[in-house]
Amino acid sequence: MTDIMQTQAEKLKILGLAVINTEIEAISALRNRIDNTFVKACQHLLKCEGRIVVIGMGKSGHIGGKIAATLASTGSPAFFVHPGEASHGDLGMITDNDVVIALSNSGETSEILTILPLLKRLGVPLIALTGQPDSTLASYADTHIDVSVTKEACPHGLAPTSSTTSALVMGDALAISLLEAKGFTAEDFALSHPGGNLGRRLLLRVSDIMHIGDAIPQVSDKSLISDALVEMTDKGLGMTAVIDSREHVIGIFTDGDLRRVIAQRVDVHTTNLTAFMTSNCKTGQSDMLAAEILTLMQRHKINALLITDSEQQLVGAINMHDLLRAGVV
Repeated sequence: MTDIMQTQAEKLKILGLAVINTEIEAISALRNRIDNTFVKACQHLLKCEGRIVVIGMGKSGHIGGKIAATLASTGSPAFFVHPGEASHGDLGMITDNDVVIALSNSGETSEILTILPLLKRLGVPLIALTGQPDSTLASYADTHIDVSVTKEACPHGLAPTSSTTSALVMGDALAISLLEAKGFTAEDFALSHPGGNLGRRLLLRVSDIMHIGDAIPQVSDKSLISDALVEMTDKGLGMTAVIDSREHVIGIFTDGDLRRVIAQRVDVHTTNLTAFMTSNCKTGQSDMLAAEILTLMQRHKINALLITDSEQQLVGAINMHDLLRAGVV
């Protein structure tokens, strides 16, 4: 790297660090604004019988959209309405059971000010997040939260940077405070995120992914090792259940057991399977979470598991590949 390139690299690092430090200072200033006004805003939101409607223009609109999404995913039904579209029909999306959160750094955004009288006529509580406590929007709101910053991270003070970060962080503070106040759990979160990793881990049960019926590898306790090999090859799970005449699981024969057979040069065509099976094997239940089964398998360092009912009768089988395919691992 040339001296010029090295100098440029160092300058870029300094500039990037300056932005981060400026925004950290802006966020730190919010600590003193978690006060009774913040509590009042939360109380309005907790009492909301309809939806939380978030509005904002430009960059504040993008932040508003994210805040609405965070609220909705954490147990507080919410959606974003573009204030420009609101004055052209979308205001009909807001009902008198709702609460409105309006974002505007200046507090003078014309598209928002235009609809303020209509919001007042509806009688919906209005929570404003602005950087100007003496602005029109702030004075019009039932509750105003100050998200002002001393300076933007942009050196020209033009591009919304620190101000949008502060608004976003305050929105997160509102959403998570509501989450805690409502007793919103990880399971509740999973229900609204069924396609995500958390949803799969908290909602997916063994019965949803286990092999059942003819797909379960199983042989009787009278079988030879060769019979087990045929069944394991046919079903492809790397193991087979060993069951008695009442279809109760009495053991499992795995690839690991097969390696012991080969090491001891055992005649697989004449030796009974029970001599080399693993007795008292670990089993799972179909109503267990797939994540619980994963933990069980990892704890005991096994790659496959038989699923039984309360009477120890075989009802299914699962292996690590099934958990991988389901996205649990």
